[in-house]
Amino acid sequence: MAIVNVTDQSFAAETSEGVVLADFWAPWCGPCKMIAPVLEELDSEMGDKVKIAKLDVDENQETAGKYNVMSIPTLLVFKNGEVVDQVVGFQPKEALAELLNKHL
Repeated sequence: MAIVNVTDQSFAAETSEGVVLADFWAPWCGPCKMIAPVLEELDSEMGDKVKIAKLDVDENQETAGKYNVMSIPTLLVFKNGEVVDQVVGFQPKEALAELLNKHL
C-alpha cells in the first residue's frame, strides 16, 4: 500500500477503517524529514496490514487542531477511526513497527 497524503477534507475517510498511522508533519521540520524514509520502509514491509497517511499541518490546521497536535512530527495510530496510540518526535523503525503490531 502506498503512503497517502491526506487533507482536512479526506482525513476522516482515510483513517476510518483498519489500522492507520497518521503522520502530522510540515516541510520545514527537520525530524519530519528524518522520519519520512523510516515510514517508507515501514510501508514496504507492513504492506496491506497498515495504511500510512501524511498530513501537512501548515495546510491542514483544522485536523491538527482537532487532535491537539502541538509538536511535530506527531504520529497517531488509528484503529477503525479511533485514536489508539500516539508518539511525538522521531522514532526508529523498530519502535514504530512494535507500536503498530500491537494494534493489528
